[in-house]
Amino acid sequence: MISLKIQEIHIYGFGQLNNTVIKDLSDFQVFYGENEAGKSTIMAFIHGILFGFPTKQSTELRYVPKNGSNYGGKLRILFDEIGIATIERVRGKASGDVTVTLADGTTGDETLLKQLLGNMDKGLFQAIFSFNIHGLQNIHQMKGEELGKFLFSTGTLGTERLAKSEAELQKELEARFKPSGKKPVVNEKLKALHELSIELKKAAAKNQEYETLISDKESIQKEVERINNSLQEVKGEVEKLNEWQRIHSLVKEERWITSEIKLLGESSFPVRGVERLEKVNQLIYPYNAQISSLMERITQLKKEVASIQLEKQLLADESQLLAALDQIPIYEQLTLEKQQCELKVADLEEKISNINEKLHLPLREEEVLTINTNIYMKNQVEQTAGKKQKLLEIKQDLEEKFREEKSALEELEGKVHIAQTQMIPAHERAKLEKVVHVEGEKRKVEYELKAVQDKIEYYQHTHEQDKKTFAKINKQKQIQFLTIGAILLVLSLYGLFTKQWTLLVVGVLGSLLIGVFLSKNLAHKNESKIHQALSQLLENEKKLIQKLEEYKNSNIPAIQEKLDQDNLRKEQYQLLKIKLEQQQTQYEKVIRKFEEWEIEAAENKGILMKLSSELHIPEYIAQTFFLEAFQLIEQYKLVGREKKKLLARLENINLEQANITKRLTFYSKQYLADEGSDFSKIAYLLRNKLKEEHGKLIKIQEKQGKLDDLEADLKQMKQEQSHLISEKKKLLDEADVEVEEAYYALGEKIEKKSKLIERLADISKQVQYSFLKEDEIERLLQIHNVEGLLTHYHEEKETLSSRLNELQEKQAAVNYQIQLLEEGGSYSEILHHYKQQKFELDEAAKEWSVFSLAQNILSKTVEKYKTVHLPRMLAKAEEYLFFLTEEQYERIHLQQSGSGFLIERSDHTLFEANELSQATAEQVYVSIRLALATTLYEKYHFPIIIDDSFVNFDSSRTKKVMELLTKLEHNQILFFTCHTHLLQYFQPKKVLYLHKGAVEVI
Repeated sequence: MISLKIQEIHIYGFGQLNNTVIKDLSDFQVFYGENEAGKSTIMAFIHGILFGFPTKQSTELRYVPKNGSNYGGKLRILFDEIGIATIERVRGKASGDVTVTLADGTTGDETLLKQLLGNMDKGLFQAIFSFNIHGLQNIHQMKGEELGKFLFSTGTLGTERLAKSEAELQKELEARFKPSGKKPVVNEKLKALHELSIELKKAAAKNQEYETLISDKESIQKEVERINNSLQEVKGEVEKLNEWQRIHSLVKEERWITSEIKLLGESSFPVRGVERLEKVNQLIYPYNAQISSLMERITQLKKEVASIQLEKQLLADESQLLAALDQIPIYEQLTLEKQQCELKVADLEEKISNINEKLHLPLREEEVLTINTNIYMKNQVEQTAGKKQKLLEIKQDLEEKFREEKSALEELEGKVHIAQTQMIPAHERAKLEKVVHVEGEKRKVEYELKAVQDKIEYYQHTHEQDKKTFAKINKQKQIQFLTIGAILLVLSLYGLFTKQWTLLVVGVLGSLLIGVFLSKNLAHKNESKIHQALSQLLENEKKLIQKLEEYKNSNIPAIQEKLDQDNLRKEQYQLLKIKLEQQQTQYEKVIRKFEEWEIEAAENKGILMKLSSELHIPEYIAQTFFLEAFQLIEQYKLVGREKKKLLARLENINLEQANITKRLTFYSKQYLADEGSDFSKIAYLLRNKLKEEHGKLIKIQEKQGKLDDLEADLKQMKQEQSHLISEKKKLLDEADVEVEEAYYALGEKIEKKSKLIERLADISKQVQYSFLKEDEIERLLQIHNVEGLLTHYHEEKETLSSRLNELQEKQAAVNYQIQLLEEGGSYSEILHHYKQQKFELDEAAKEWSVFSLAQNILSKTVEKYKTVHLPRMLAKAEEYLFFLTEEQYERIHLQQSGSGFLIERSDHTLFEANELSQATAEQVYVSIRLALATTLYEKYHFPIIIDDSFVNFDSSRTKKVMELLTKLEHNQILFFTCHTHLLQYFQPKKVLYLHKGAVEVI
């Protein structure tokens, strides 16, 4: 069994809905929204996530978002067996890429989803569990027998698919064959085959002559083909001889050039060697003059550089000198900073003096700086000072509470004393209780007296009743005995007169016994018992009355009231004693808290004294201003450290200034003739000196740069000259000669060979385009009389052509005779046409048999469904219809012929589906659809999705169908509507409002 419930819908992008989340769906969830609010979109989204998005070739709407958002979304579904599963489907392959995530973390694809859904497909799901108003509109459009078939198909598959399939099969069968038809395909082919059979018999007579002509035609055709092959061979030889006449001079020249190249042999010579040697000679001669000119200019520049005198040490010390000069502004800044530090030190000393006046510490400044004021010490000081302040507040609270508890205790003690004095003393209370006890005895006696009197009255009444009863009984018995006695007397007298002594004895004895019995008092014994009990009761009554007289003189009510009041006072006294004990406990608790406070205060004071000793704070200051003193010490240390830093900085400034003075004085003595004490003048003179030396250095560098360039040019020219000489030698070495004359002679020989190779290449290009192969060329080279051979081949060609014309004329005559026979239709053609028609008839019959078999299988399947599965579904549908129609229609019968239903009314009248009112037919449709989902598909507890299927119902029918839906326990109901009058049937919390892509609870 597969049971699932949709708990959450998350739409990334689907139609007009984007990033829409619908959570906590109930077992009966209603979606309300106006037209185009997104109801159908949500339905299509559920179908798409579970079974795949429609493909591009599908006629269904695909709901692809227009705004470019992510196409798809996910559903959170509760499965009874595996728990929560998340099914996500997004844009991907044809139906989208799906990811299934189970509660235990397992993930899967389409295979796992099909397994979870029990291989349910989209069509079956929509047919069984999803229906809308279109199903009811189909009922409106149907008439007569169609309506019954539609309802039957709905009860089978959930849709009208069965009825449509049956009609389509019947239509296909009739389009192919009818027993009395003419236009169906099979009927037409049967007629054509019959006509061809008659023609085939007529053509059989002409078949023998036709076959002889065909045999002649084939022999002529073979001869024509043989002559054509011979002609092709002759033509091929003629073409080869013509081609040989075109190229034989080129072939012979090619052979001569090849032999000449072999005679010249192989020689080593550079490519374009003569041209390259001449060019090298032209480049070598100008280099000699250029090298001489460069050497003269280099000598002149060296003399000019040597004439410039440069102070190199000054330039070497340039970086140190400039650094020293850059220190002059720093020297002035240090002077200003020194003045500021001296002012700050004076200010800090004044602050230290003020702090000393507040603290009165008998310590030197260095000792104060050594006092421990770290974070831990500060935390201890703050905790100790805070605790001291808190203890003072606790003490005030305890003193106030002590006064309150003491006052309450004294007040309760007074109340307890007053309550104790108001209570009756114990001995006096004992007397009163004894008197009250006597009153209890009195009541007991009164009760006993009343009981005795009741018994006396009962016995007297009973005695009177018994007397009357016994009198009546005795009277009846006396009459009965007197009657019997009279009979016995008559019997005795009869025995006496007749001398029958037995009768006489019996009569006499019976009379005596009756007399004895009548004389005995039957009630005597009972009356004696009653008189005895009554006498005893009267005596007890008398004793109780006497005892009661003894209790008449006591004032019991007043005594009882006094005792009740005393009981109340005792209760109040006990309550006050309990309160007093509780108050005593509270009082003692306050005392204990005082003791605890004193212990805690003593501990805190010890810690305070210890910390003040470590901090060198006097005790009298620590008792009152401990935290403030610690803060002043911290401030003292902070100011002291800052002062120490400033003094150290002043010392550093003096050292830096001394270093600057020392360096500037050193450079002034070394490089300036006039020493001065003004740092600005010294800096000016040193900078000018450095500038002059830089000018000299620049001139030297410029001349040295030119000198380097000339030397580089000279070196480059010598290298190029050397390269050209080596290139010339290389050319001679490649030609394997030592002098230029031998080199030029070898060049002429190589040039001749090169021209022959070029001519050979041209000839090869012309020859290579010939279709003659190498072996054919060798064969043709052996032929000396090409013209005679061509003449022979032309004559053979004329002979073959002549013979071919004769055969073609003969072939034309045979073909004409065959054509005359074929114009009336040859036997083989008609036979072929006959077999073709028979084959087409067989194929059409096969198609007809396929549809016939399908119709037969469908009929058997429907029949099996009618006998096996349909009764159970109809029983449930009858139950639903009985409920929906308020017991007006109670049965749904299956028609014996056809595939429709008969509906039985409560008065046992039967109606066909087309005879019902429109609303009743719709109720039958709804009953069958719901019964189909809950019986035949009872193992699939899938959500039932309904889209405005009941808008045509009146209020009464709508109410009944809503009540029926709420009774479907195993299936979740998702109800979509745009009609506000339907919302009255649902709780507000079960209704979701759809409005332009937003979802909210009404």
